[in-house]
Amino acid sequence: MKIICDREKLLSAFQKASPVASARSPKAILQNVKLEVQEQCAVFMATDLEMGIRVQVDGEGLEIQSSGSVVLPVSQFGAILRESTGDKVEMEADPNSLQVRCGRSRFKLPVQNPDEFPAVTGFEEQKYHTVPAAAFRNAIHRTLFATDTESSRYALGGVLLEMEADKITAVATDGRRLAKMEIKAEAIGGHATGDTMTIIPQRSMQLIERTLADEDAEIDIATRSNDVLIRTPKVIIYSRLVEGRFPKWRDVFPQRTQAVRIDLQVGPVYSALRQAAIVTDADSRGIDFQFGEGKLVLKAKAAEKGDSEVEMPIAYDATPIAVTLDHQFVADFLRALDAERGITIEIENQESAALFLTDDGYGYVVMPLARDRG
Repeated sequence: MKIICDREKLLSAFQKASPVASARSPKAILQNVKLEVQEQCAVFMATDLEMGIRVQVDGEGLEIQSSGSVVLPVSQFGAILRESTGDKVEMEADPNSLQVRCGRSRFKLPVQNPDEFPAVTGFEEQKYHTVPAAAFRNAIHRTLFATDTESSRYALGGVLLEMEADKITAVATDGRRLAKMEIKAEAIGGHATGDTMTIIPQRSMQLIERTLADEDAEIDIATRSNDVLIRTPKVIIYSRLVEGRFPKWRDVFPQRTQAVRIDLQVGPVYSALRQAAIVTDADSRGIDFQFGEGKLVLKAKAAEKGDSEVEMPIAYDATPIAVTLDHQFVADFLRALDAERGITIEIENQESAALFLTDDGYGYVVMPLARDRG
């Protein structure tokens, strides 16, 4: 195997693949990234057996002199690409070693047998959903924070995807709050999740979100009974699904006719919330949200830190209403949105869940706290 490639191009692709290679894996081969060079392209592959990634390098800046494959030690090879100053990287591998040349620098690294590296699943599905990468990335960003990684209920440790003919709904919950994002999508070949619980683990969703950070094209998503596949123009991601039953989230999502609806803007509310939260602590995270008389008043109190009261004007003059919420849960929702975005809060009474809504398919439910908290 021998190739010459632009260093920045090679580094960008390697950095997408390398996070999947786990330094803690009991299988030494999985602590590496495999590079497979074909006639027209080179493909970086990594897997921990629970998820895998294939990153393709092709086109201008890549010169393939001979095909083959090599297993790359993550830390050393990554450091070579980052620290070298040359524009071009020349790589040549034999069964026992890899030689890397970049600018005036030369490196020779021992390598493992590439035949021992597990196969990383490609995308060969005929049924899938296609969706703009930006929309799917936004759905992950707005739901992933609500997953639960500490509970024994494994199904809460991932994001549920429900796929219908013209949309995808992403849902996450930890039992105390629930985030739901609905985006437009197109089913190809009649693809749908149906009654299958398609729950993607938090770590896999984090990888997908990072990978889509610089993608503007449409992506393809195929779900199967035990796994999911994501395809972008250059990357394929595979992930096993979380086992277990996800809660019936539609039963949690309030459907009310008597609730008070209050329109707000993210930026001012988030600023006021951060101020009120200054005196909160781990044992007293509740903040009173009091709406009425054309203002929102946020009140917090903690025995060891004091109390706070922050007031801001709002367009609500109807009957005063209040609810006590975990300020960190509310802050998570506000951080997922642009400061200029408008939101609507639905409140029925101080014992009922508060519902936060946007006009682009995003909903967030937060259970209230007792008002007489310590």
